Amino acid sequence: MEQDKMLDFVKALGHADRLRVIGVLTKAPANIKQVAEALNIPFRDAMNHLAFLEHIGAVRAQPAENKQDAIYELDTNNLENAARKQFEGQRQSYEPAPNLDEKARKVLKAYLNADGSIRQLPLQPGKLQVILDYLLQSFSPGVIYTEKEVNMILRRFNEDVSGLRRDLIDRGMMQRKSDGSQYWRPE
Repeated sequence: MEQDKMLDFVKALGHADRLRVIGVLTKAPANIKQVAEALNIPFRDAMNHLAFLEHIGAVRAQPAENKQDAIYELDTNNLENAARKQFEGQRQSYEPAPNLDEKARKVLKAYLNADGSIRQLPLQPGKLQVILDYLLQSFSPGVIYTEKEVNMILRRFNEDVSGLRRDLIDRGMMQRKSDGSQYWRPE
């Protein structure tokens, strides 16, 4: 049902004369005859356009004894809400690989942005481990990295590169020389 309303909304705004009707009503409320005259269109067309715009909630009619004398005005709140619903879309989220277990998938969806960057680091150790496992995939086993290279890779995911680097080292997921000049992922 909601999809039908959105389709009608798009149809309404996709018609040039209906947009012109809305334009007339932005200046002042008007009856069918006034709209038809302002747009130089047949009375019947103006009546049909107003009826459709009323159907989608873009305009509302102030009733009169004679339907032709009803005064139409824009329902700006309803129009804005419909436009917002139509164009906001759904917020995309990160879609983890299907081969991961359900717990890991939930954690990644909760803590990653659609582009795979980290929205927020979890405080719980188990959830942090899932995030660190995710980051570790960016490093090839046995390859030697400089601190600058490690920082560059981690920065794609989060600005707190020193914290992420420290977490990877502390958990034994990455190793480094004592002087910090070389980092590697154990095989």
